[in-house]
Formats: sequence, structure tokens, C-alpha cells
Amino acid sequence: MQDPAPPALSQERMQELVRQCADNDLENDKRQRDYAYTERDVERRLDARRQVKSTETKTYEVMELYGEQVQKLVAKDDKPLSEKDARKEEEKIEKLLEKRRNESEQDRKKRLEKAEKDREEDRKFALEVADAYTFRFVGIEALEGRPTYVIDADPRPGYEPHMKEAKILPKFRFRVWIDRDETQWKKLDIQCIDTVSYGLILARLHKGSRITIEQTRVNNEIWLPKHVAINADLRVALVKNFDIVLDNSYSNYKKFRSETKIVPIGEVQQQR
Repeated sequence: MQDPAPPALSQERMQELVRQCADNDLENDKRQRDYAYTERDVERRLDARRQVKSTETKTYEVMELYGEQVQKLVAKDDKPLSEKDARKEEEKIEKLLEKRRNESEQDRKKRLEKAEKDREEDRKFALEVADAYTFRFVGIEALEGRPTYVIDADPRPGYEPHMKEAKILPKFRFRVWIDRDETQWKKLDIQCIDTVSYGLILARLHKGSRITIEQTRVNNEIWLPKHVAINADLRVALVKNFDIVLDNSYSNYKKFRSETKIVPIGEVQQQR
């Protein structure tokens, strides 16, 4: 439901809300390391008429191990892995665990420092969004029973990005739903309004591609991903065109307790 006569928000207030969301996102990212969850990814390839020609579904268990997020494939096309494939996944995890157990303190420090630097760069990018766009207050809308500010954002004419990565911002517009009580973004609807080129192999994301991202409140302490939908028209190396619809969902969030013991495969076999 939308408030028929919502109070107006100033441009400065909307910029501040976006900045606060960026700071809160960084805190969410830190707390997410304490959670394990399930990720289900659906990829649909479309033909020239935008009809589905193939569908692939993969389900993962995701957890944080030694400060690194790890995906373990547990199902394909909603069917459990074969015994052979399941064992390969277990061996992959065990290999990573063994590598981290034998990691020197110096290497571990460098790895974690790089991860922290990457997170800070993500935060700087998000903060730049507040300056790169002109905002328009749409109204107040309830999502999952919580009031949210609905704000439209269009590229600000003449804006000069500070970060190299922020040069793509003028090629997108978006609508954001921000939780009124906790200043967390609840939903993002992003639209590509101009062709975006990136990468060494010159991949291009075409105008009209769209990304929708939703978050949910978990344990009254953190906001985490709930759903990501991507409708993308991609061309790689100016030769191959991909028309792809991705639909990723995230569920079963559980605190990954530090006292949980990761048992190596060999020990499991000995216990049988």
C-alpha cells in the first residue's frame, strides 16, 4: 500500500539515506560471516524470440571458513548430487580446509587484509552513488509489513566520477526501497539505460538489461540477501550474444557457530 500523501524528503536527506545504507551494508557484510545459508541459482537461456531454450538449476550450501566464503554444491536441477559428485564437493572443501590449516600467519594476514580492502572499496563505490544521482521521492510503501521510503534515482548530468569503477554509474537508473525504521535498503530495481563495456575480453551489457535485488531482516540483527533476478542481454568479444535470465534465492540462514567442528573426510570414514 502506498501513502497517498507522503511527506516530502529533500535531496540532501535522500543522499544521506543512501550514505547510511552504504555504511549499514558494510556492517551487514561483516555479520554475514557468522551465517551459513542455502543459495539456489536458476539460469535460463533465451532464444532470439526470448523463449526459454534451456534451464539449469544449482543449489549450494554456503558458509564462512577461515574468513573465506565457500560454496558447496548439493543439488543440480533440484535433485541431490550423485554419490560421486557429492564426494568431489566434499574433497573440494577438505582441500581448501587443508590449505588454510597450513597457511602461514603472514599469508593469512595478507589474504584477510585484501578482503577487508575490497569491502572498503565496495563501500566507497556505494557512497559515490549518493553524489552521482538526482533523487526523487516517490512515497512510502509497505514491504513485508515494514514501511519503506521509495526513491527514484537518475544519473546527475555532468557528474564526474571519482572512482574508476564508478564510471558505469551514468549508464544506470534505479528505484530503491529503504526501510524507514532501520535505514537499510530493502529492494533495488536497477535498469541499464546505455550499453556498458567492461573486461579484457570486451563484454557488453546492452541497454534494457535489468537487475532486481531484495534483502530480508534476519534474527532482528542483520539484513541479508533474499532474492536476485537478472534479465541480461550480453555480448562477449563482439561475437557471441547471450540472452540470460538469472533467478537466485537465499534461505535457511543459520548462525555458523565458531565451536562447530569441520570433520575431515578421512575421520568421517573412520567413525563409520
